[in-house]
Amino acid sequence: MFKPDSTTALLLIDVQMAFDDPKWGPRNNLDAEANIARLLTRWRAFDAPVVHVFHDSRTTGSPLHPDSPGNAPKPEARPLSTERQFRKNVNSAFIGTDLEAYLRGQAIQNLVVVGLTTNHCVSTTVRMAGNLGFNTAIVSDATATFDRKTVDGRNRPAQDVHDAALSDLNGEFATVLTTSQLAPLSHEVGLAMTD
Repeated sequence: MFKPDSTTALLLIDVQMAFDDPKWGPRNNLDAEANIARLLTRWRAFDAPVVHVFHDSRTTGSPLHPDSPGNAPKPEARPLSTERQFRKNVNSAFIGTDLEAYLRGQAIQNLVVVGLTTNHCVSTTVRMAGNLGFNTAIVSDATATFDRKTVDGRNRPAQDVHDAALSDLNGEFATVLTTSQLAPLSHEVGLAMTD
């Protein structure tokens, strides 16, 4: 089901320079961008659909504001001219965009979701995708997030936040997979999911 073909889109969420800003604090999974690039290479090799979603913050001074250099895509995930792009200003890529109409119009049934951040825009988009009836996978090592404070002020390390978000999604809204399952290197072929 989750292999690069005409019915399965790689959906990149907010892979933008803004997330290099130290204001976000400590982050997990520093290999996320490399894994995103690996998946992009595989999807492009099969001429399978790739969809980029970017966040345009409405808050002046935000690193994600359209006037900020942080709004730009990270080098590992720059769109090709042939790849669809959508711009959002809320957490879900489906709100205020034509993403759903585009996917339905292209007969895309399956989504492989990567990007930033696991517990915010990635999670919100994955939840909606599942509710809208798309077969959805989220790639655990091609997503990442940052430390968060609990409501009583305790620190939650980024890896704990990431793991909790993935466990909440798995089996309910999506299937959690790894880059190696979707884009195996030659020595990983035995790990690949073929269907």
